[in-house]
This record gives sequence, C-alpha cells and structure tokens, in this order.
Amino acid sequence: MLDDFLVRAALAACGTATAAALLGCFVVWRRMAYFGDATAHAAVLGVAISLAFSMSILVGVTAVALGMAVLIHLLSRQGQPVDTLLGVLSHGALAIGLVAVSLIPGQRIDVESYLFGDVLSVSRLDVAVIWAGAALVIAIIWRQWSSLLTATLSPDLAYAAGINPRREQLILTLLLAVVVAVAIKVVGALLITALLIIPAATARGLTRTPEAMALVSVAFGILSAFGGLRLAIVFDTPVGPSIVCLSVFLFSLATISRQFRTTGK
Repeated sequence: MLDDFLVRAALAACGTATAAALLGCFVVWRRMAYFGDATAHAAVLGVAISLAFSMSILVGVTAVALGMAVLIHLLSRQGQPVDTLLGVLSHGALAIGLVAVSLIPGQRIDVESYLFGDVLSVSRLDVAVIWAGAALVIAIIWRQWSSLLTATLSPDLAYAAGINPRREQLILTLLLAVVVAVAIKVVGALLITALLIIPAATARGLTRTPEAMALVSVAFGILSAFGGLRLAIVFDTPVGPSIVCLSVFLFSLATISRQFRTTGK
C-alpha cells in the first residue's frame, strides 16, 4: 500500500494535521502564534546546517527547532514583552537560512519545497518519522492534559495545585519544535503556523469545552489535509498551500455559521 505515493502523501498529511491541530489548541489558548513562527522559520536554518555538514535534514531541523524553542522559553521568562525579539528571531533565522542554503557549493536545492512543503515526495521513512512525532505529541498531551490545561487557564491556580506553569510551557514549546521538524516536509516552514492555528481557531467557535475543542480541531485538521491533497491533485496546485486554503475556507464557514446562530438568538 505504501508503494503508492498518494497513500504516503495522505498518511503524512494526516499525521502532521493531527499533531498540529492538537498542539494548536494550546497555541491558540496561550497566544503563542509568534512562538510558532519563530520555531518554524528557524527550520530553514536547520536545513542549511544539515546540507553544509552532510547530515540528515531531520536531525538538523530538529536540533535547530529545539534550540530555538529553548531560546524562546528563556526569553519569555524575563517577564518583559518578547514580541519584537520573536519577530527578529523569526525573520532573522529565515533570512540567514535562505542565504546559507544559497551559498552551499555543489548543491542544487529546491528551496520552495522547504518553504511550502512537498508532501507528494515523502518516503516510507518520512511517513514513519511523521507518525512517530505525532504519536509523541499525542502521548505527552494525553498524559499532561490536566497539568497543561490548568497552567494555561490560570498560572496562580496551577501553583496552588503544585504545578509549575513554566515547566508546562517548556513542554509545549518543545512539542512545538517536534511538530515543526516533522511538518516541514508536508506544508513547509512558511505554512506550519497556519496548520497549527487555523483548525484550532475553527473549532474554538463551535465547541464549549477544551476536550471538545481538541477533538474537533483534529477533525478539521484531518479534513483540511485530505481535502487539500485532493484539491491539489484535481487543480494541479501546490499541496501545502491548498491544505491551508481549505483550512481557511472551513474557518470562514464556521465563523459565518456562528454569526447566524448568534443573530438568530
């Protein structure tokens, strides 16, 4: 079955969407979109380092994404607004990565595949890595759900319950790095944040509990992945942007539906 490139692409897109949508709920609740952008853009620098030292792209991207995640966590502990610093880190890492990739001698590199993804070229190993990353994200969030949710809703309540909010935030930041590392092949560095935020934002307006939001977010993520892949095949468009476009369309429908329900009341 995995000999069919479309089956591999569908499995890879589904695994990425599942992990991203689930983690995306916490990204939306904590307003961590800038964190996601900075970590995702740093992935391009990871690609450049991997090519320069002839090492696995996955290893380089993971190392740089984790490094950026830890750096962001340390900056956030200083108790001052870090939006500007995150913007500098995000765009700086992306620009340095693109320049570094272009300077690597003897390499013909399709930069667009790292910026916008190339899910149709995933291998069996890529599928296995993506699902291993998704399984890790699902397992940790399942195990830490109560602690993560409490720390997200109220740091003071978390301290009273013996939970360290900083530790929980670090866990989320590291998981974000894992999702970025496995998702770059599917949607690329420029679109990963969209896959994190949009399904969660869509589910937020349709649900009443955090658990329901997480489940509905995953459902929207998977629907966007499969539907976007189908649209890309039918209309011969890039897969990553097609997935995000469908996700935006679903968000628009959900928003309009919510407005009609509110008006009706």
